[in-house]
Amino acid sequence: MKIDVLTLFPKMFENILGESILKRAQSKGLVKINVHNLRDWTSDNHRSADDKPFGGGPGMVMKVEPVYKALEELKIEARVILLTPQGKKLNQKIVKELAKEKNLVLICGHYEGVDERIREIADDEISIGDYILTCGEIPALVLIDSVVRLVPGVLGDEGSKIEESFENNMLEYPQYTRPADFKGMKVPEVLLNGDHKKIEKWRKDEALKRTRERRPDLIKKGKKNG
Repeated sequence: MKIDVLTLFPKMFENILGESILKRAQSKGLVKINVHNLRDWTSDNHRSADDKPFGGGPGMVMKVEPVYKALEELKIEARVILLTPQGKKLNQKIVKELAKEKNLVLICGHYEGVDERIREIADDEISIGDYILTCGEIPALVLIDSVVRLVPGVLGDEGSKIEESFENNMLEYPQYTRPADFKGMKVPEVLLNGDHKKIEKWRKDEALKRTRERRPDLIKKGKKNG
């Protein structure tokens, strides 16, 4: 998979892309992530990527020209995504769809908003939640992390992608590790007896219980989809 990011603040990506699973995925050649500075496609001495909105109003609006020129010069043929609070909300279903793509381009919005014509360039608009952030770089990193981990070979244990939260509209069951008894807080006995059938049943029951308590909407959603 190849991911190109168009941003006004490329340094925001350096540390996160250079750590942990994202770093290993790139080192193994499983994914290539290119971060491009949109100011490289501006045309004035100040490298301005924003301007005042037509009709007046607060703040500045991100210009369409740098985005258009970047896509044209880079000759990127990919699914182009604009990160914006007006987009459809990111969920695991969308993440799975994006993980099947060979090439993605992420446009990071900024300032008061983006020129409406940038939306016309994009194939999709995605939001990570019903709240406002100062920039689109953080949502872009969230999307990258969620998608890259589903690329085959990225996770050491492929089974971990199956038994995790939001798969099959369920939250993940409780997990424990050593010690079995920590200050009186004990690991459930069923996990220590080695009976895999009983362990599997316990995990399913606990996942259902936790989902009912914390995210009953997921159960309703699952029934509708079923």
